Amino acid sequence: MLKRIELACGGILLVAVVILVAVASVARAMGSPIIWSVEMAQLIFAWLCMLAADIAMQQDRHFGLEVIQDSLSTRASAWLELFNIVVIIGFLAFLLYYAWGNMILMHPRLVGSAQIHASYIHASMVVGILLMMRTMISQLIRRLRNKGGL
Repeated sequence: MLKRIELACGGILLVAVVILVAVASVARAMGSPIIWSVEMAQLIFAWLCMLAADIAMQQDRHFGLEVIQDSLSTRASAWLELFNIVVIIGFLAFLLYYAWGNMILMHPRLVGSAQIHASYIHASMVVGILLMMRTMISQLIRRLRNKGGL
């Protein structure tokens, strides 16, 4: 169910950014630009990117290189995949520490004419990293339970 909610939110954000850019373009062409449209588009796009990255990880469609993994035996390939997942989880935990600190530091800063706190944009990193950590931990647990090839 959470996957469907993420897909729906991603779709809504994509539609919102497209509509916002289209309306802002037409308004600018007509001589009365929407001055806050750039900041809002950045906010929406940051959240959209983080949701899309998690959705891609859930479907194993995130960027990856399998050159080494393809040349290994099935058993060694499964162990390498487990190792890669553990490294990714560790890397995401490292990033989460700094993303959280950055979000806190950016809260007093107001962005452009919209005058929204910059932490709203930077919070997308925190939430996105937490979603990706959840995805990778669930993949690790699923692979350990299956023990396919180990």
